[in-house]
Amino acid sequence: MTITEILFYAFSAVLTVAALGVITARNPVHAALFLVLAFVNSAVIWMLLEAEFLAIVLVLVYVGAVMVLFLFVVMMLDVDLQQVKEGFTRYAPLGIIIAVLVVVEIGSVVWVKHLGTGPHNAAATAVEGYSNTRALGELLYTKYLYPFELAAMVLLLAIVAAIVLTMRQRAGLKHQDIAAQVAVRARDRIRIVKMDAVKDSDSSSSEKQS
Repeated sequence: MTITEILFYAFSAVLTVAALGVITARNPVHAALFLVLAFVNSAVIWMLLEAEFLAIVLVLVYVGAVMVLFLFVVMMLDVDLQQVKEGFTRYAPLGIIIAVLVVVEIGSVVWVKHLGTGPHNAAATAVEGYSNTRALGELLYTKYLYPFELAAMVLLLAIVAAIVLTMRQRAGLKHQDIAAQVAVRARDRIRIVKMDAVKDSDSSSSEKQS
């Protein structure tokens, strides 16, 4: 067994434990942190399979953006932990059935692959100088350029639609006029008034008494 296979099984074991922690943790924040651990271990496995682009995208998008958003939402919401515990026991049988089906499907795929005549390798070794990121970029910007641009336009349209749907016009709101703020001058905001000095009466009387 090579060092790559040892690392693969080690990170896979940690990934399995983290995935179980996501669904068994009683605290939503702990569940989100277990999910971060699962994403990081998945990224390491992608790196072992020489898929560097997918690994860094998994870390940047899911761990760096999506999970941070999840943690903010979980911390700002008042989550009823008692209701979460009741929901876990209610849907536990269905979750066990789905987990068994997934394990059987993965096992059947691995078993069918091992039915071949020759030895089975976990991953093919890439040639020297091969870059997964470069190969994926060449495909995206040559063969799949138009579908890639179309997907970008659809995502942009979805962002604009989400902003429009969530925007509410409420009375009493103060809106900023950026042009007026930029064009403001100092003499419009500050007024200097010249006046004669005024001596305090109490201090003058005390000076006369002394």
